[in-house]
Amino acid sequence: MSSVFTKIINRELSAHILWEDNEVIAFLPHANFMNKGHLLVVPKVEVDYIFDLDDELYHKLWSVVKMLSTPLKELTKAERVGIGVEGFSVPHVHIHLTPLYAQSELDPHRNVEWSEEEREHFIKMIELYLHNFKLDMSSSKQIR
Repeated sequence: MSSVFTKIINRELSAHILWEDNEVIAFLPHANFMNKGHLLVVPKVEVDYIFDLDDELYHKLWSVVKMLSTPLKELTKAERVGIGVEGFSVPHVHIHLTPLYAQSELDPHRNVEWSEEEREHFIKMIELYLHNFKLDMSSSKQIR
């Protein structure tokens, strides 16, 4: 049976997808936000345990996490961006990327209310940031 994340990847369930390529997808969870701006970064292949990913996909996943941390920190004015990998709630590798303002906030049972208006504003801002980031990357010279 497909995981909830596979259903989002296959567009069987809706989600606010913020970033996607052929191997990795990032989106806002529908509920249970540790803080406003909490993202999930998920490989498209359905693997239950992060250390069972092949090395290439494992490194790609962390590369996307690092790339998304910059706009997340800037847009939310967080002191830090926390990372959580627990693997119990959904049998599909996923990394929680969470804006943090205090150490106590990195709690997977924490649930912060976030209005639809606040959420939509955040989505628009991060999509604009990522669009501009893509343009900057495509116009810069690559070093080999």
